[in-house]
Amino acid sequence: MDKDWTKDLEHDEYELNIDLIIKDALLAVEETKKGCFVNLVTAETFGNPVDYLQPLIEELYPEKVKIKFIDQCGCGGYVLRVWKS
Repeated sequence: MDKDWTKDLEHDEYELNIDLIIKDALLAVEETKKGCFVNLVTAETFGNPVDYLQPLIEELYPEKVKIKFIDQCGCGGYVLRVWKS
């Protein structure tokens, strides 16, 4: 993506499948162009993505990403913003 965008990993098949959340979150980070960010909106079921997703992204993209936890949505999901640098 050559712009800032959001990847919804919160509903339907994601609600009970953490492996799918991780797979598609990593793909979204990969697809995000340098200088842009992707908001990863994850299902409430698995808790805060800072605990299970952020460490993995930082490990796979050292020196190439900046990550910020934004908030827990009113609907229960979580937003993690990942900038590509």
